[in-house]
Amino acid sequence: MSAQTGRSNNVVMDSLAQIGHCGLFLLRILASVPRSMRYVRETVRQLWFVGAMSLTIIMTCGLFVGMVLGLQLYHVLAIFGGTSATGSVVALAIYRELGPVVTALLFAGRAGTSITAEIGLMRATDQIAAMEMMAVDPIAYVAAPRFLAGLIAMPLLCCVFCAMGVFGGHLVGVSWLGIDNGTFWSNMTATVDVWQDIVSGVVWKSAAFGAVIALIAVFQGYTTPPTSEGVAYATTRTVVASSIAILALDFVLTAFLM
Repeated sequence: MSAQTGRSNNVVMDSLAQIGHCGLFLLRILASVPRSMRYVRETVRQLWFVGAMSLTIIMTCGLFVGMVLGLQLYHVLAIFGGTSATGSVVALAIYRELGPVVTALLFAGRAGTSITAEIGLMRATDQIAAMEMMAVDPIAYVAAPRFLAGLIAMPLLCCVFCAMGVFGGHLVGVSWLGIDNGTFWSNMTATVDVWQDIVSGVVWKSAAFGAVIALIAVFQGYTTPPTSEGVAYATTRTVVASSIAILALDFVLTAFLM
């Protein structure tokens, strides 16, 4: 029993230590942001890599999430005779929760793992050590552009996801189930509030999720042991840690923003 307790304490202490190191690493990234402005082309390249290259999965998943949500909510609201509110409920669910959270989980799985693997391979092949020998700050050249790209790309991808989700709900509700088109849009526009729903959900939540995912991905790749096994474990840790952080942060942000 004592050995089990000791191992549990070690796991907790290691987790807290990782969080502390990640926080200090964030301070290093923020301090290097002004120096990273000289590498604007690298930031743009990373923005294309993590943003534009993720559009396919974001648009596809957003469309099907909206379609499933519209189909399920229509049959639930039909019990209470409120099928005309399908558009409003679909929009509120997507803007407030499903849009930011699902986009963040997809972003972590697609872009976060790529960032970790790329930086981990740079560490394993001594490219980061070579930058330090040539007086190039690897935090400013490698870490900061990827962090900024994740911070910028996530809100944009979330907007695309929400647009496709609402379109999918409209496709099912109006074209398939026969809800009146004017009723669908009028109820939605009357219910959805720009500041409380769109700005709080789509902008603030997605920006926070993007910062957290980019930080975890860059940190795991930068601090991974320079071996193929270390890179593999770092990629796995990125997905697990990002998913837990997204859901925990979603609860905190919802409690404060709502």
